[in-house]
Amino acid sequence: MAQSGLSVRTLGLGPGEVGLEYREAWELQRAVHAEVVASPVDPSGAPTGTILMLQHPPVFTCGKRTDAHERPADPGGADVIDVDRGGKITFHGPGQLVGYPIVRLPDHVLVVDYVRRVEEALIGACADLGVATARVPGRSGVWLRADDRGPERKIAAIGLRVAGGVTMHGFSLNCDVDLDWYARFTPCGITDAGVTSLSAELGRDVTITEVLPVVEAHLRRLLAWAPYDATPDFEARPEPPRASAPSLPRIELVTPG
Repeated sequence: MAQSGLSVRTLGLGPGEVGLEYREAWELQRAVHAEVVASPVDPSGAPTGTILMLQHPPVFTCGKRTDAHERPADPGGADVIDVDRGGKITFHGPGQLVGYPIVRLPDHVLVVDYVRRVEEALIGACADLGVATARVPGRSGVWLRADDRGPERKIAAIGLRVAGGVTMHGFSLNCDVDLDWYARFTPCGITDAGVTSLSAELGRDVTITEVLPVVEAHLRRLLAWAPYDATPDFEARPEPPRASAPSLPRIELVTPG
């Protein structure tokens, strides 16, 4: 597996750090993106680019498909920022591993294939940590199946942008994030599912420090662009409808029992 052209940079993950401010990280993304776009294509097909791995102070980010009523009425002091990625609103905060792969897509890798590879990397990382997850066709991200603890619930979100053949934005994986933040809005506009974390599912404190090397290993494997066996999907679910209702039921949370 070729790795020479793919670097991983961590920011705001040290002991006691609350993370890198979102706008600062966004500016860094743009700078790195410009560097990767301007760099020569590796004729060997080796992966090229940089993966930024970090956490943010509490912040809500609104993708291009976010409806007005989906924004938090009370953001609890967190910023609410409109961003240039696809998708709807999501939350970032301490205890959540955020990854921004800024990588050049080979000609044979379509955008949807890239998304599936990032999802597969997170599915593999969750499996290594003891949590069974999969995709839900019609809904982006990584999910747990409904069980006696609650409905289907999302553990990782994905939202991205591709410009000049190079990716931006990426994913967030809930490690030991405070799930109460998700009661302030309707994540991704989905009202019939839940949100969870590795800590909630495993009943112990699962830190970013523990999760980081596991996720990095799977990203390096999947972003080497070699063929892979995809984890079987869960049952398909419809895309959440776009609406202008003034309010929607709050999403159900899953907390450690």
